Amino acid sequence: GRVLLHQEALPSLPVPPLQQTLDRYLQALQPIISEEEWNHTQELVNEFRRPGGVGERLQKGLERRAKKTENWLSDWWLKTAYLEYRLPVVVHSSPGVVLPKQDFLDRQGQLRFAAKLIEGVLDFKTMIDNETLPVEYMGGKPLCMNQYYQILSSCRIPGPKRDSIVNYAKGKKQSRHITVVHNFQFFELDVYNSDGSPLTTDQLFIQLEKIWNTSLQTNKEPIGILTTNHRNSWAKAYNNLLKDKTNKESVRAIEKSIFTVCLDAPMPRVSEDIYKSRVAAQMLHGGGSRWNSGNRWFDKTLQFIIAEDGSCGLVYEHAPSEGPPIVTLLDHIVEYTKKPELIRSPMIPLPMPKKLRFNITPEIKTDIEKAKQNLNIMVQDLDVKVMVFHQFGKNFPKSEKISPDAFIQQALQLAYYRMYGHACATYESASLRMFRLGRTDTIRSTSVDSLKFVQAMDKPDKSAIRGNAIDRHLLGLKLQAIEDLVSIPELFMDTAYAVAMHFNLSTSQVPAKTDCVMCFGPVVPDGYGVCYNPMAEHINFAISAFNSCAETNAARMAHYLEKALLDMRMLLQSTPKSKL
Repeated sequence: GRVLLHQEALPSLPVPPLQQTLDRYLQALQPIISEEEWNHTQELVNEFRRPGGVGERLQKGLERRAKKTENWLSDWWLKTAYLEYRLPVVVHSSPGVVLPKQDFLDRQGQLRFAAKLIEGVLDFKTMIDNETLPVEYMGGKPLCMNQYYQILSSCRIPGPKRDSIVNYAKGKKQSRHITVVHNFQFFELDVYNSDGSPLTTDQLFIQLEKIWNTSLQTNKEPIGILTTNHRNSWAKAYNNLLKDKTNKESVRAIEKSIFTVCLDAPMPRVSEDIYKSRVAAQMLHGGGSRWNSGNRWFDKTLQFIIAEDGSCGLVYEHAPSEGPPIVTLLDHIVEYTKKPELIRSPMIPLPMPKKLRFNITPEIKTDIEKAKQNLNIMVQDLDVKVMVFHQFGKNFPKSEKISPDAFIQQALQLAYYRMYGHACATYESASLRMFRLGRTDTIRSTSVDSLKFVQAMDKPDKSAIRGNAIDRHLLGLKLQAIEDLVSIPELFMDTAYAVAMHFNLSTSQVPAKTDCVMCFGPVVPDGYGVCYNPMAEHINFAISAFNSCAETNAARMAHYLEKALLDMRMLLQSTPKSKL
């Protein structure tokens, strides 16, 4: 089809030149380690790069791999970054998105909005299925669209050492249903008529009402909470759960569903200023076992969350996709929900949505209790702050001929430096979608220049997007050594490598047309997660940290970031414009 032709025309991800990566690695280390440590690392790098040495041998291995595969990195990356990562997906991996508050205040409004949202997703799905999704471009170059084909009808499956992903989007037996969860009870809801047409908003509303009315008990075991546990523990509990035939059928129905809709119980009322931060936490983890964390199946790629009080958003399992495709889908849905309803549905009686039953043995009950305890500790530990910066948006840096992203990254560097008196390794994800099956590489925003700061404001690091960054290349060399069963080169055992990979600032720009913000947890115990959506006249930030780390505080970071942005504007406005 169209998609295949487009994909085949995309260039392959290059393996960058070895010497270039090693030079850049040394440069990246300069602002974050001492001179003494740097000199030691330089010796290791020189040893690694000698002619005929280890580095050249591994580089040749990578180049051979690049010739044999569609993308030398993608399988390795999926495994190391996601499927073999053993911490819970909740907080540690799955991002949430906070959508603008909707104006309904009751169950009727909640279900009507949910129905419209489902219809919007199915409308987008039609474009995916018919391969009519418009190809996206960046700087005039077409982008890989593969991630769009991975986000619907897919699910992560826990395994003892490595998870896997199942995808039911292709093939003869395409999924025709979604999962709806209410009061911790799961339902299978068919969303297509027998003639293959999607259900209309009216029909979906009626079906959602049936679901609501048959799940009013609030004392059910929160089976979904099992998906919040450490991956090894969940893998054990999963095998245990699936021993029972009924449970197995129910779990398979969830896994095969196109996506999940979580109809949440209302959260306690909070003041306007912390409302958005509360919703961000709600999207990331559900608020704990007493609230809505059991109203999820966190292994499901896409879960839309709609609460009775108008708060809504989603959480997604990160392995199949980065943020931008998710946000494109969201923008489509939000636009769709604003459209007036065109057709009145024929009122053919629809079958009762199927309730998914679970037999809870004492052993499963114990697993649920353990998962609850672990989750509640995580919930208590996550400190998340949504800050809407109202003073200016992306139009200001643009008017100064500066990239809004570079401007915000520099403000983050400035804020961090003022808080801690030193720079840190900073990760900003950069898209590799110019290449076939491309995912991301790292823009290291900390540079010798970013300390000298203003000079660098005009020339941010764009090498990542061209497939010339260092992080995935270094990872590739390390994994190549493991695959060749040779001893791991000393370069990768060096403390400097650990410092370079310890990202105290993990950041991502996820721009959207919708006034929303994505959020994710820190990637290290003493770090921050910072996600931002620069709108024309304001910027949405979500900042996360862990309460268990005394040195970090999300509100404090937000305060310093706001000050840094304002100071940088002052600096630009007080600098006479050059005549260039």
